Amino acid sequence: MADMATTTGSARLGRRSRPVAVAGAVLATSLLWLLALALGIDLTVDQRDGRPPMVVGLPMVAGFTLILSLLGWGVLAVLERRAPRRAGLVWTVLAVAVLVLSFVPILGVGATTGAKVVLSLMHLAVAAVLVPVLGRGARASSATRHRP
Repeated sequence: MADMATTTGSARLGRRSRPVAVAGAVLATSLLWLLALALGIDLTVDQRDGRPPMVVGLPMVAGFTLILSLLGWGVLAVLERRAPRRAGLVWTVLAVAVLVLSFVPILGVGATTGAKVVLSLMHLAVAAVLVPVLGRGARASSATRHRP
């Protein structure tokens, strides 16, 4: 009985931590952007598609991080409904795959080495915040719903 209460508490904590994780991801990328600014790193990116180079500004960084973090949370919610026993594992594998694929555009754009390093660190920061919190929360909540 105590084990069930602990598991239920973990599930609630996992679900409550999701908005905090999203906010933490936005904060992490925003702080990295501010650090780049303080270090004088030019975050201008040439997408090599004929359009003018794009300056990666703080609203873009925070906005994309927020949108993509919420999308990840949404995917997790769908997985918890469709495949509750494996939602955490499936979501974690998807998140790591998305992280790896997210480096492809960074490799292909024209930007300084400093800009590419900062952008890569931003991608890693989002994963470092979201993967453990959302993945763990999914495992805790699926354990609660499907106890024998």
